[in-house]
Amino acid sequence: MDSPSQLRPGLYGALIGCIVTLSIGFTVGGWYLGSTAETLANARSKVAVIEALVPICVSYQQVDPNSSGKLAELSAMKTAYEQRDFVMKAGWATMPATDAPNRELAAACASALARSAAG
Repeated sequence: MDSPSQLRPGLYGALIGCIVTLSIGFTVGGWYLGSTAETLANARSKVAVIEALVPICVSYQQVDPNSSGKLAELSAMKTAYEQRDFVMKAGWATMPATDAPNRELAAACASALARSAAG
């Protein structure tokens, strides 16, 4: 089957246009594959949940009978890792119906407590 000679430039143009559109769309156009979008959504929802749980962790610290001493001890710690581990050991990052503290929550809570103690 022979195609007319005028059809070939049109097909090449359509092919090049498709490639350029896809390239621009996926690089600067904000297009994502389904798997990439799901990964981004999971990461953002995890951050949102941690941010929502930080006030609960702070309230656990406030009702702790040794709150002022522990907060002073937390403020004296140099690294964020030490502060995170301290919050985990204090039990402030252990949410109801869980057996173990949440590491990401402990880090966020330690940061919030250190800011409140400093300011």
